[in-house]
Amino acid sequence: MHLYNAWLPPHVAEETKKEKESFARVVRTVNELYRPDDPDSVYATLTWIPVIKLFIDAESEVALEDVDTLVKIGLELFHVSQNNLHAQVKWGNILVKLLNKYHKKLSLKVQWRPFYDTLISTHFTRNPGPEGLRLKLRHFETITSLVQSCRRFFPPGSAFDIWSEFRSLVENPWNNSSFEGSGFVRLFLPTNLDNQDFYSCEWIKECINLWDSIPNCQFWNCQWAGVIARTVKNCNFIDWECFLPTLFSRFLNMFEVPVANGCESYPFPLGVPKNTSFLFSNKIVTRMKAIAKSIVYLLKPHGSAQEQLETFINLLEQYYHPSNGGQWTYSLERFLFHLVTQFKKRLKYEQHRRAELYLGRSERTKFVNVVLKLIDRGQYSKDKDLSETVAVATSILSFVEPSLVLPFVASRYYIALETMTATHQLEVAVMSIAYVGRSLLQTSISSSSINSVHLGGGNVFINLLMVSLSNALLGMDANDPPKTLATMQLIGSIFSNLASLDENIDGLLFKQISLSQWLDKFLSRLFSLLLYLEPSSVLNEGLHSPATSGTFLIEYSSYYYCMLEILLGRLSKSLYDQALRKISKFVKTNTLPGAIEEVGLLCSACIHSNREEAVIHLIEPLLLSVINSLEDTPVMGFKEGEISKSSISIKEKPRLSPALETTINYRLKVLSIAISYGGPALLRYKDQFKEAITSSFDSPSWKVNSAGDSLLRSLLKSLTRYYPTDQYKTILSHPDAAALEDWISTKDYTNGEPVMPPKWHIPSDDEVKFANELLDLHLQSALDDLYRICQARIRSGPGDRNEHLKVTLLRIDSSLQGVLSCLPDFNPSSRNGTVEDPDHSPFLIAGATGSSVGSTELREKATEVIHAACKYLLEEKSDDSILLILVIRIMDALGNHGRCWYDDWSGEAWNLESAAIKEPPINFIVSSNYKGKRRPRWFLIDKAYLHSMWRALKSSYNKFCASGNFYPSNHVILLIDDLLKLSLHNYGTVRKLAGKTLLKMIERWPSMISKCVLSLTENLQDSKSSEHVVLGSCAVLASKTVFKHLAMDPKSFCSFIRGILLSSHHESLEAQKAINELFVTYNIHFSGISRSIFRTSDYHIDGTDFANLVSQIVSLGSDSSSLHWRYNLMANRVLLLLAMTSRNYLNSSSAILSDTAGHFLKSLKCQLPQTRILAISALNTLLKESPYKFSAEEKPFFSDDLWGNTKSSLEGALTRIFQEDGFFNETLNSLSLVHIITDTESTSSGGNNANSIFQSLTDKSITRFYFDFSASWPRTPSWISLIDSNSFYSKFARIFKRLVQECGMSVLLALRSTLEEFANAEERSKQCVAAEAFAGILHSDVNGILGAWDSWMMVQLQNIILAQSVESIPEWASCIRYAVSGKGRYGTRVPLLRQKILDCLATPLPPKVTTTIVSKRYAFLSASLIEISPQKMAAGELQLHNKLLEELLGNMCHSSAQVRETIGVTLSVLCSNIRLYALSDNHRSHEGGNNDVNNQLMESWIELLTERASQVLMNIQNASHSVTLETSRDISAPDMQLNGHSQDDVKWMETLFHFIISSLKSGRSSCLLDVIVGLLHPVISLQETLNKDLSALAKSAFELLLWRIFWEPHLQEAVSVILSSANDSNWRTRSATLTYLQTFMHRHTFILSRKEKQKIWRTVEKLLKDIQVEVREHAAAVLAGLMKDGDEDLVRDFRDRAYKDAIALQEKRNQRNMSGGQSVASIHGPVLALTACVLSSPYDMPSWLPEHVILLAGFGGEPSPVKSTVTKAVAEFRRTHADTWDIQKNSFSEDQLEVLVDTSSSSSYFA
Repeated sequence: MHLYNAWLPPHVAEETKKEKESFARVVRTVNELYRPDDPDSVYATLTWIPVIKLFIDAESEVALEDVDTLVKIGLELFHVSQNNLHAQVKWGNILVKLLNKYHKKLSLKVQWRPFYDTLISTHFTRNPGPEGLRLKLRHFETITSLVQSCRRFFPPGSAFDIWSEFRSLVENPWNNSSFEGSGFVRLFLPTNLDNQDFYSCEWIKECINLWDSIPNCQFWNCQWAGVIARTVKNCNFIDWECFLPTLFSRFLNMFEVPVANGCESYPFPLGVPKNTSFLFSNKIVTRMKAIAKSIVYLLKPHGSAQEQLETFINLLEQYYHPSNGGQWTYSLERFLFHLVTQFKKRLKYEQHRRAELYLGRSERTKFVNVVLKLIDRGQYSKDKDLSETVAVATSILSFVEPSLVLPFVASRYYIALETMTATHQLEVAVMSIAYVGRSLLQTSISSSSINSVHLGGGNVFINLLMVSLSNALLGMDANDPPKTLATMQLIGSIFSNLASLDENIDGLLFKQISLSQWLDKFLSRLFSLLLYLEPSSVLNEGLHSPATSGTFLIEYSSYYYCMLEILLGRLSKSLYDQALRKISKFVKTNTLPGAIEEVGLLCSACIHSNREEAVIHLIEPLLLSVINSLEDTPVMGFKEGEISKSSISIKEKPRLSPALETTINYRLKVLSIAISYGGPALLRYKDQFKEAITSSFDSPSWKVNSAGDSLLRSLLKSLTRYYPTDQYKTILSHPDAAALEDWISTKDYTNGEPVMPPKWHIPSDDEVKFANELLDLHLQSALDDLYRICQARIRSGPGDRNEHLKVTLLRIDSSLQGVLSCLPDFNPSSRNGTVEDPDHSPFLIAGATGSSVGSTELREKATEVIHAACKYLLEEKSDDSILLILVIRIMDALGNHGRCWYDDWSGEAWNLESAAIKEPPINFIVSSNYKGKRRPRWFLIDKAYLHSMWRALKSSYNKFCASGNFYPSNHVILLIDDLLKLSLHNYGTVRKLAGKTLLKMIERWPSMISKCVLSLTENLQDSKSSEHVVLGSCAVLASKTVFKHLAMDPKSFCSFIRGILLSSHHESLEAQKAINELFVTYNIHFSGISRSIFRTSDYHIDGTDFANLVSQIVSLGSDSSSLHWRYNLMANRVLLLLAMTSRNYLNSSSAILSDTAGHFLKSLKCQLPQTRILAISALNTLLKESPYKFSAEEKPFFSDDLWGNTKSSLEGALTRIFQEDGFFNETLNSLSLVHIITDTESTSSGGNNANSIFQSLTDKSITRFYFDFSASWPRTPSWISLIDSNSFYSKFARIFKRLVQECGMSVLLALRSTLEEFANAEERSKQCVAAEAFAGILHSDVNGILGAWDSWMMVQLQNIILAQSVESIPEWASCIRYAVSGKGRYGTRVPLLRQKILDCLATPLPPKVTTTIVSKRYAFLSASLIEISPQKMAAGELQLHNKLLEELLGNMCHSSAQVRETIGVTLSVLCSNIRLYALSDNHRSHEGGNNDVNNQLMESWIELLTERASQVLMNIQNASHSVTLETSRDISAPDMQLNGHSQDDVKWMETLFHFIISSLKSGRSSCLLDVIVGLLHPVISLQETLNKDLSALAKSAFELLLWRIFWEPHLQEAVSVILSSANDSNWRTRSATLTYLQTFMHRHTFILSRKEKQKIWRTVEKLLKDIQVEVREHAAAVLAGLMKDGDEDLVRDFRDRAYKDAIALQEKRNQRNMSGGQSVASIHGPVLALTACVLSSPYDMPSWLPEHVILLAGFGGEPSPVKSTVTKAVAEFRRTHADTWDIQKNSFSEDQLEVLVDTSSSSSYFA
């Protein structure tokens, strides 16, 4: 039994034992309901899913065999419900819960492929079902969660099958299928024991190579990091050492942080299809968790992963500093959180199962030491999440290595106390002490804790706790809420650990302070705090005036109340009495209207601790004070249940003075909060309570009436409810330290005796009797009064009659809200209409709110009276919203049994997950081995209380679920009828509350939904319905409860649809908006239609069958109807939903489908733009038979005569329509209107959402109702701005393709002339449509297409190429790209016309054509080549590549800049295709003996490019040098022109830079790394030239290169190129090299050899003495950066040499006659080296730094530039150390501080 169940009230805990049989009965019922031969039987099982969830959430003890049976049934039901996403979501979610809870006990074998098939058919198909977007998203989340839960049950061999299935998808990294494939690999690949034989070092190498194939793409990184993380964790038999440098490099570069003042994110991230990135997880959290998990599980004894981790942390720690925040802070915070969490999980696992690679003390110490660097940097971050995460991490690690963590926490706390400038630091420091409170105490006083010698004495931490407790009093400040709350958390944390609070407590703990004195001071500070509190919100004086004052002390997750409960609960008798006296005095002498709840909670905490004492000192004086105050006040005369005989006029209405009203209201509300746990102690004051409540209801003040309402409600709860009474008393002392309380884990509890269960308040007979008396007084009599008032039916009367009515309703409401489910529920009716005894209903789960009071008859009587009152109010006082709202609240309490209070109550709990009260399962301070985290006993009792309340709600709410024979009683039906009327009221507040209450009621009684739907939809159709009726109807109809019902009830569905479509007559804008939103919401949540609607033989809808319904909707949606366009659109949408749904259910739906398809084909030329867009979506979905299309196996050379006679069922209807005269002309004209092209249109953003300009958000949600998932186009990433079009809509192209495939060549014959006309049109919009239509035809692959190509299509394409039009180039490029795109779901099949189109494009142009046409041809070529899959290139495609390569290399010096750009882009595509083909295995089999020749041809271009680049670079530099010389000779000379050869060189180099930029942007650089390395030098060298265009391109390439990682074998070559550039004769090249070097070192730290690092260091050091001052200063800045991130040995070596060189230089300079003779560089260099050392430690003060700073300051007297360098460096040092200077200045002597001040201060104002 779970601990929470064992700790329930005794009789409830006993009842839970019956739940095992109850669960078995449920499983049997589900098994009987499901019949494999009846698909509809799945619906019957869905009603039991909430019941199954009940048992899981209730932690019920159930038989494992029942769980096993249920999981198997559930999996079967999931797989058979392919066309029922709603059923799959429901069963999938419950299966996830069952598998996650019982996976360790179940032995299943689950196949993976059915899940994959479901995913594909639902989410990755071109013809998605009609289901709404919300349902589809939930379905995807459900199925992915289910796969993750089932992975551990995949049988042997699954990993091999899964890898074989998806390996081919990731082969081509430049096709979007690779992203999909990586997502599937991450989702499906199992690492369970059955599949571990699949994993090997070779497979890891393959994965890492695949990972490298797409650089700088976080989606790709996320998928592979996830795969690697799971493998690292579960496959510890793999030797990971050889992979560590590569993995850590990958992990480091997944953090997008600014390096060396560079960009913080990749300048051109590779685009992932939005649907793919949406479906597969790509969140920062997921990436960071994968990195952290990998790192933690790579750690091994004697492994190198620890060293790599230290380097990793050193590189990242600077970004955690408060002054170094940015958009990267969130990822760093999540990384730290998961790093510590995964480490904790690993240690916990190793404690229970001694693993081979067990982390010992030394490994733990190293890990904690490293993580402390991040904690140190991030502790005082300005980002609240990061500082909170740091505190949590500190708490966890303090139990692992207290000897490291606790001294750190102590020192930071003392620093925070001393720091006056940053007050937020104290709040964080106090929070950190609170979080490590338990580890501090355990370390200090536990007998088995680690040796205190390690910690510098046993009293150090006790002193820290005492100092923090003393300072905590000062921290309670009304003007500083964050610090006050942190202080209260600290006090609660410390006292939660102590067994008791007494003056005689362990002397070690409180020898520094007297607990009695501390308590006095604490209460004084608390009272002062309460006196100065101000509410954070204005109080509302209306009906809903809150009992709370709204200050920060009672906001969510406040520690105020919890701290008081713990403190007062732990005090000894004498100290409690001392506190009670002070509190009593404070409460009696102060009235604080701004702190009502705070004072009430203070009193409540006193009573909870010792109610007998506290009631005398707190409740009695408050109660008597209220009674005395009310005695002398005027009354309304309601006490006897009738109005005073003296008829008081409105003017004479008695009033209370504001001061008296405030005082009474305050005391009553404080009382109502204080008595929450009073129970039997309140009985002695029963008469006083009765008098106070009665008098408050008789008061003329509404505020006092409301306060009386709160008191009555609270009193009834206190008397009747079950609640724990000894929650905060200590029962168990820690075995190692009697002064500490022993905390408890729910997982350590076994089936033995419960661990000291709490004492519960079980209402006594006297309490129940008193509660019944209160009900007689305020419910029975109030009901009688109300009935009399309603019977009298006085239309207008004195104002006090209204008051009487209001108070009467308030009394009823208070009574019902007080008892809630303690008042017995209605007896439901059975199927035959008789009233059943609820006791005979089968038992489901145990639970009870409290003792039963009143009777069912009382609830029924209340319902009848309220029904009469509702009728009376609606007729006579329908404009009094307060009365109506009271009536609705009463109905809620009557009908929604136990439902209305739970949500409000459960939100009141303390922040239960605070680390301050959490002891992790791993605790190395004391000898412990826990199964789960441990918490204080009071906390677990709190959770058990919450669990008890939840059970009480569910057991009563679901009492009749276990039997299908129960229907709502007649009284519930009365309430529903009344609420239905109230939900249509003309006041919005009344409508909203009534609708909400009604929905809760019909959710419990689903049989009532149909009645409500029929009634509400009639309101929509009724032309006489007013606006508020329509608004109310729509509000109720737009609920999930109703939408679920519509999917199962045909009658309701038809009524709903008619109601919406026939409601256009409403003139109100608000009504139309509500109807529109209702329809959109229905679309989003649409889950299907009942199968029975299609069974026309046995079901008729209002005398018409389904076909007639369709024809009725068709007429509404036709162009000829006079409906508003929005209703036309809605009718067409419904028609599409019906057609799509009918495909799943009707054997012969061809008539309906053909009519619908024909209707939408006609709609393409509709005058309504939105309807046209919907028609496009519809046709894309409906046209799917494609009889004229070649299948994959058929050969394209079959003649037309051999073609079969198979025809599409839609062909006849469609052919008649499009063969109408002028059909296509009209259609294309209409579609061209969709393409609104503005002058400012950006062609770089791409897009496929038609009509995005003039469609509103609502219209979009109707038309764009489904994703295109993997069928989205283009299939390859887009990065080429020249061919990226906003105005080419692939959906349009797909319609023409489907139409041709559906109806054959007749479409081409009808379309040809129109197409040719539009292709030659001047309007760009017409050319757009022509491009779409032409693309669809070219891609259709139908029989006869080859003949059409030869006869007219090829000529048409040639005309397009040679056309002079410039604006439409992107659209025609997209057309060609679409036409050559691969076919099939993953684009692997070659279209019939691809080769012919490529050959046509490759045909040389006529001799004299404009550069525009040349550029256009190359743009078309690049567009077509990026769609080719390189590994599967045919021989013809390969020859074409080689031929084009020669042409492009020969045209690199073209005169036009635009042509050069297109040549560079096309060249990058060609070269990468050729290289990837060469790297694949296919070309070997294709080429046979010609292999070597092809390889030579393919590789020759590399040599050509690199050699020519070196020569061209030299020429450009020489030419620039000569121009510079000429200019310097004659400054007034005109601009020098480069000669012809030099101009050609510049053009060639520009083309080359376009090639590099395109390769890096496109992600194709992975297979061109050797080429890019060879071209590094030109990019670096040409950053600054006389030709600005060339330099701009060089800078763009440089920006992209900064993010590129070079792997072996290219890394060594890259290093040599960089080092040679650093020695270039041009100083600008040297400076650019330095910029590149720092980033290069950061990205390659893990993979560079030590020798290469030393070379780089030496090179940068050498540049410190460069002749150019800019280079020297740049080298110093780079060295400072390298020292922050670099190898410790290299850093130390450089620092020592820099210091020695500076000393030597100083000595030389101090000698006489040595000031001359030395160059500036030789002096400046050593000073800059010293500057680099000083600036390398911006925030810390290591031991070597003071000497270096002072030595640097000694050079302040040198001439410039040395002096300025020294002054700037010392000033920067002072700035970065300013925050902690008060502490760090102690590292300097007085003389040294004077030197610093002299150096950093200016000699004059203008210096």
